[in-house]
Amino acid sequence: MSRVETAGAGAALRMPRSPGLLRNEIGTTFRRWRTLALLGVLAAVPVLIGVAVRIETGGESGGPGASGGAAFVSQVTNNGLFLVFTSLAATLPVFLPLAVGVIAGDCVAGEANAGTLRYLLVAPAGRTKLLLVKYATTVAFCLVGTLVVAASALVAGVLLFPVGEVTLLSGTTVPFGEGLLRALAVAGVVACSLVGFAAIGLFVSTLTNSGIAAMAATVGLLIMVQILDAIPQLHAIQPYLFPHYWLSFADVLRDPVYWDQLQKNLGLQALYAAVFGSAAWARFTARDVTS
Repeated sequence: MSRVETAGAGAALRMPRSPGLLRNEIGTTFRRWRTLALLGVLAAVPVLIGVAVRIETGGESGGPGASGGAAFVSQVTNNGLFLVFTSLAATLPVFLPLAVGVIAGDCVAGEANAGTLRYLLVAPAGRTKLLLVKYATTVAFCLVGTLVVAASALVAGVLLFPVGEVTLLSGTTVPFGEGLLRALAVAGVVACSLVGFAAIGLFVSTLTNSGIAAMAATVGLLIMVQILDAIPQLHAIQPYLFPHYWLSFADVLRDPVYWDQLQKNLGLQALYAAVFGSAAWARFTARDVTS
């Protein structure tokens, strides 16, 4: 038996079975310096926003805004909890999907580039389970990244601004506890908004052996689609673009909650996850990884 074959057999023996495979993959991903750096950047954004608003306003209360991100910013000085919503609105179009694109683009292509993918495939889990584990890990990063932004914003908001009863975008005032629950619900919606893009990144990652190329292609696709979503003349196709309903999470902050765009967003993400997840499976199961 050659040295390479021996190494491959040893790797197979050491590979944990599912769900141990999932735990191992999540642990490996979140221990990488790149992942920690991405989470660090995400945690820093709310602090920078909070400090900027504090310096700009001098801590003086602002009036209520109309809707969307402008409403969140104007309410931050009235209630530090709104820094959570402001930070999520600021990071969702760029920072969060960029971080997800890096993780998703590298999940398969990075293993192929490092020469470890073929050793993973000789484990009893098989290709389908391995791909599901890779996608589940990326979705876990979507959730963790969103919660990191929300938690950092909450701490910064409490330290920099007053907190208390929360005035929703519809004008209704709710207790601070209910405001926290709505903030958690908003974070959940934001995390779910990224699962479609995560599936796109997974599919791109199966097309190449270069992790850097997969990450660049995924991020480039994100930028291109965001540009398309901003061109008024393309309004006919925009409802089918994955980022179109991303900011619909603001409807959670209304009384009653507006479900129309929230449901469209979640349905669209599920569709993208199904289509590109299936495409990734078809590509990965037929892929030659012996070289």
